[in-house]
Amino acid sequence: MVSVGGFAVNTDHHNPFPKPGIRQNCQVLTNHVLRQRQLVCRKMPVPLVKICGIRTREHALAAAMAGADFIGLVFARSKRRVDIDTAKMIASALRGYPAARHVALVGLFVNEDPVTINSIADICGLDCVQLSGNEHVEVCAAIRWPVLKALRLDGSAHEAAWLDSASVGRIDILVDAHVPGAYGGTGALADWQSAAVLARRRPLFLAGGLSPENVAQAIATVRPSGVDVSSGVERDGVKSSGLIEAFIAAARSTS
Repeated sequence: MVSVGGFAVNTDHHNPFPKPGIRQNCQVLTNHVLRQRQLVCRKMPVPLVKICGIRTREHALAAAMAGADFIGLVFARSKRRVDIDTAKMIASALRGYPAARHVALVGLFVNEDPVTINSIADICGLDCVQLSGNEHVEVCAAIRWPVLKALRLDGSAHEAAWLDSASVGRIDILVDAHVPGAYGGTGALADWQSAAVLARRRPLFLAGGLSPENVAQAIATVRPSGVDVSSGVERDGVKSSGLIEAFIAAARSTS
């Protein structure tokens, strides 16, 4: 047993869910999920859905059964943080349930060391890692998994560097709300107009304040490749299977 990034990790265990062909860039992973779902629509593709901040087997399976494409596990300091054993349990539940095997697991990190990210991703069987802090774009070279980078569209040179790198397909982008001092999960709305401008140039995920009530409008306005929700499917800070199902149904209704 060793400590990895503040997590207790049993080094006798290796990744029980090896995926030899999955470690490509995130856009390839996204396109693969789209092909699996055979999405052919009249006006616009049905966006992918990511349910973030999952902490239990029950809610992970509820999200998968409702049609989620990605499930996010938070490894950063947060009320939604999961430990290694919980993450492995959730991964095992998804991989062991045939109807849920299409779901990709995303690990969310904030300003974490790439060595720790790689170790946790390997141990927990992640498919992709999300960077939600102030990471420099150069860290991608040290991360062995596809990268989903959260940006707040604050106009900074820091974010411009990420967008430049994303333009060549190495990174996928998630647009979140700009809340000073926060790294997501606040329930604040992202800047839909700026996100829509960016979405015309490249695929992106939209996050920030989405809910079953506004996700259809957000999709119509921004036309993202995917949507991401956390607090919008919670009651009193706890995930709700009913709200998860309602969110996914509302997102799918836009086809």
